[in-house]
Amino acid sequence: MTASWERELGKRLIESPELGVLSPESADFVGGVDCRLSFGKVVAIKHAMRETILLCVALCVLHAGCSARRFAVNQVGNALAGGGTTFSSDEDPELIRAALPFSLKLMEALLAESPQHRGLLLATSSGFTQYSYAFVQQDADELEARDVAGAKALRERAAKLYRRARDHGLRGLDTRSRGFEQALRKDPKAAVRRLKRADVPLLYWTAASWGSLISLSKDKPDVVADQPQVEAMIDRALELDEAYDQGALHSFLITYEMARPGLADAERVRRARQHFGRAVELSGGQQAGPFVSLAENVCVQQQNKAEFQQLLNRALAIDVDARPEWRLANLLMQRRARWLLGRTEELIVE
Repeated sequence: MTASWERELGKRLIESPELGVLSPESADFVGGVDCRLSFGKVVAIKHAMRETILLCVALCVLHAGCSARRFAVNQVGNALAGGGTTFSSDEDPELIRAALPFSLKLMEALLAESPQHRGLLLATSSGFTQYSYAFVQQDADELEARDVAGAKALRERAAKLYRRARDHGLRGLDTRSRGFEQALRKDPKAAVRRLKRADVPLLYWTAASWGSLISLSKDKPDVVADQPQVEAMIDRALELDEAYDQGALHSFLITYEMARPGLADAERVRRARQHFGRAVELSGGQQAGPFVSLAENVCVQQQNKAEFQQLLNRALAIDVDARPEWRLANLLMQRRARWLLGRTEELIVE
């Protein structure tokens, strides 16, 4: 490996204005889909420190030219993309907030060397989506009551991260079906028919990030106009594997159905509640996300204070240690549940 390549890798790892942590100095759709942790396991992060060490070891042995370097990068990429549960089972969200930017930039640096690595594209898309919702958009929501301008700036940053996640996801789908993005923009429903069950994870994360971008871009008609693409992807994913990730698709659809075009309000609520029931069933009632999502998206619209509080208290009652692989996601959604409960009188006027 040449010294110049090593310098370039280092540059890629610290240049990240949207992440805002790795600086050189520190070396709803309208009402609709934002990237709730209720999407399923939106903070089931898959990158352990063991894998970071593996990357460092691999970089030290890349001395034999481009072919050997690409091989080693792909091997490390496989390890990162395969992931583990070290982050998702962590009990300290603030530790994960600080650790994630390096993991994300690490994967982007690898993708610069191996741009068609499908596993890395999936991991990077999901990672940016999760980081943006859990540690940028949520902060914006909580800040707004005290600092409107600050909240706006955070949402703009979150939108950039969601766009980045979406683009990685679309690249991943292109590796499975050449020209997919172009076809999707031309005829969404026809384009997604090309995809199979193995494509569901990329469909889900691409739709989640894209939907979240739209939810933060209501003043940008060209972005909002992409809703049919998101709808086609999530509906195809549901058709292919409705039980994916213990109810992740149904959790997504609790929110989305409340904004699906062409439906009466009563039908939107019926569909959202149906997806809620299935999400709870598939997760065994051990994920806080579906309860928070139904409370925020359905109960607020219906001004149902009793059910709103009941659902949020159910989310708070979940034992985060019962399913360690969901611990971090549940802690973050319980944080949102407490924040929503604190705004009950503001959200529901009796």
